[in-house]
Amino acid sequence: MKVLPQLIKGNSNADDRGVLHFNNDFNAFGVKRIYTIQNRDTKFVRGWQGHKIEQRWFSAIQGSFKIFLIAIDDWNAPSTNLIQHEFILDAQKMDVLHVPSGYVSSIQSLEKSSKLLLMSDYLLGDINDEYRYDINYFTK
Repeated sequence: MKVLPQLIKGNSNADDRGVLHFNNDFNAFGVKRIYTIQNRDTKFVRGWQGHKIEQRWFSAIQGSFKIFLIAIDDWNAPSTNLIQHEFILDAQKMDVLHVPSGYVSSIQSLEKSSKLLLMSDYLLGDINDEYRYDINYFTK
């Protein structure tokens, strides 16, 4: 049985000093690399890309994103009608989406200038574990 993606809920607190966004339940142990992505516009969908071994964590740090995840059954020729898990990440909530190994993702910005933080448990070049499929490969 595949490990399911998990949304680790964040929160915020506002007072006379300003706003504090936090995620006290996210444990960053094992994170070895971080980077950000910004899609060129809200119509562009970045996908499908995933990892058989690497796991990742996503968090919106500006704006919001719609993310679909699919557990892959056969990396050489996956089924085209696999179950898609949908998540919305919003920078105002500081949620962290854990993407276990074995999933591909598609990422769409929901607002102009949205920025997504990605974290990985492998350094760049440590393993050869990147799989890409055409954006129209999986049916929605």
